[in-house]
Amino acid sequence: MAKSLQDKVVIVTGAGRGIGREIALLCAAEGAKVVVNDPGGAPDGSGTSAAPAEEVVEEIKRRGGTAVANFETVAEAIPASRIVKMATDRFGRLDGVVNNAGILRDMIFHRMSVEAFESVIKVHLMGSFYVAHAAARLFREQESGSFVHFTSTSGLVGNFGQANYAAAKLGIVGLSKSIALDMNRFNVRSNCVSPFAWSRLIGTIPTETEEEKARVAKIQQMGPEKIAPVCAFLLSDAARDVTGQIFAVRMNEIFLMSQSRPLRSVHRGEGWTPQTIADHAMPALKSSFYKLDRSADIFNWDAI
Repeated sequence: MAKSLQDKVVIVTGAGRGIGREIALLCAAEGAKVVVNDPGGAPDGSGTSAAPAEEVVEEIKRRGGTAVANFETVAEAIPASRIVKMATDRFGRLDGVVNNAGILRDMIFHRMSVEAFESVIKVHLMGSFYVAHAAARLFREQESGSFVHFTSTSGLVGNFGQANYAAAKLGIVGLSKSIALDMNRFNVRSNCVSPFAWSRLIGTIPTETEEEKARVAKIQQMGPEKIAPVCAFLLSDAARDVTGQIFAVRMNEIFLMSQSRPLRSVHRGEGWTPQTIADHAMPALKSSFYKLDRSADIFNWDAI
């Protein structure tokens, strides 16, 4: 069988470890030339190391694939643009971008520092924008291309202590949908993937209570390699009609996630006052209110 990404050029950010590593390995196995981007920092974004990206490149080459290591940060516009430039300089074109890079700086909201909020937004949301924006004109000119952005149920549903991460990840959903709408006429696709998998970042989750320990133990059973096939598919020509969607992946399960649409409505011919809203509107709508659920409350059965 023909390889699904034969001769395509793909960038994978944050590809030195975990989910990004598995995506890079699979894309290469499917025939893509891969730019393996990773500055090699700690889970909170501190420090740098060339080793993670270089090790993935060596593994791809050992398996007969083609790849190049890149160590730029996605958190600033000019370095992010250099990731795209490396792809075109080394391989002559670019066909797909996987915006996977991320850091975590978890903290309960009232204790969260401005720096902790901004740093997570810079890597996740701004980083996704910077890399996608640098690639967009190339995709426009060649009238083809695919973006795969990583979101999270922390933003789609909710989690404790992750206001920065949740805001960034839900912002990525809006970014992806806007790219899909704006660039559909040029045959450019943009989708989101929300992964359930063990990684270094998940390893920073507190495990102080028995409930937390049990939750992390379940996540540890979910290998990052389970996320890669959906990403490779979305980068391929087989996904030519798939754009503007959000897919959650958990072990062998793939979920098409909902997007915000009206649930119920109320109207009053003469308009509303604060009092009539309290007396009429809220009681009528209240049965459809969302609870303060966390991701674990919604995905409350064992992974398959």
